Amino acid sequence: MKENHNKSHIIKLSFAYTISIIILICIPAYLYMQSEINSYKFNQYKTIDEHSLNIQRAIYDFNDSKNMIFRFPKSFLIDSYLLSKNKELIFSTTSQSLNYKNNISKQVTLSSNRLDAKYLIVTKKFTYKQIYLKIAILTLCIGLFIFISAYLIIKQSIIPYKEANTYLDAFFNDAMHELKTPLGVIQLNLEILEEKQKTKELSRALNGVKNLHLIYDDIEYLIKKKRVIYKKENTNFSELLNQRINIFESLALSKEIKINTNITEDIKIEFNRTELQRIIDNTISNAIKYSKAKNKIIIQLRQEEKIKFIVEDFGSGIKDTSKIFDRYYRENSIKGGFGIGLNIVKNICDKNDVQIVCNTELKKGTSFIYTFNT
Repeated sequence: MKENHNKSHIIKLSFAYTISIIILICIPAYLYMQSEINSYKFNQYKTIDEHSLNIQRAIYDFNDSKNMIFRFPKSFLIDSYLLSKNKELIFSTTSQSLNYKNNISKQVTLSSNRLDAKYLIVTKKFTYKQIYLKIAILTLCIGLFIFISAYLIIKQSIIPYKEANTYLDAFFNDAMHELKTPLGVIQLNLEILEEKQKTKELSRALNGVKNLHLIYDDIEYLIKKKRVIYKKENTNFSELLNQRINIFESLALSKEIKINTNITEDIKIEFNRTELQRIIDNTISNAIKYSKAKNKIIIQLRQEEKIKFIVEDFGSGIKDTSKIFDRYYRENSIKGGFGIGLNIVKNICDKNDVQIVCNTELKKGTSFIYTFNT
């Protein structure tokens, strides 16, 4: 799928490059076309001039000869007409009547001759189709050549970047795999130590490991979403939310923040559990991160016509809500983080048709309201 996406991107880029080149050569191409048209027109007039001269020569040769039969010079492409002094038709090489429409023509006044012809009219069908076809074929050939050249050049030029990207993907996959086990071991041992002897130092260390786990989960999701399809499943929203709140309790206590909950029991939803957890974790962790110490967070989950998940904090508020879902954007760099959490949340919500509303007021707080279809 990724290979097809890259190929499609190269084709689009090559097509855009081709169009740009064709636009750049439009002026010289137009001048060339005008030159070709003028040359073509000149050649057509030259052809009927030559044929006209051949007929005149044949008529005057017939005057000087004793032949009783006049052999009229004919052409498959040119129609000729001999007219009397009163412009009555004496002879023509075609059964069609004289027609000047879509034709180029030449009229010659003849000297006295044995045929009693006064006027010679030579006509030829004239159209630019031939020249337009020639220009179209030439343009197509040039465009095709530019497109193939651009495609091959771009494809060749991105090979080093593709190799570097493959290497980085492999590196991150291996790094994430290697990090997961030691993180789990550290957290487990810190939890055991905390049960035996509670100290501020142990609590801070354990909270730091939990934050690392949150960052790890976000990065793991970003890596896996390129190749893993997160299928929907029947998930107990209420149960999962309570589990995640229990994990965040210690992080909240480190800032003396109280988490107030109003969770309706046994709310179930067709949603991928991993993706739902990313929404819950990132929203709650941001609420804790941006809340003032010794404050509170309100978490609600209820089902009416639709399921609503609400997280409200009483922190400093958000200055610019239009950018909070942009990747790597951080409202406050002092608070830390990579600025990928809410971007992940937005992508998951867009994918699953979940509506997000962010209400904020500076120095008073922020609430995130997620509306899920049942």
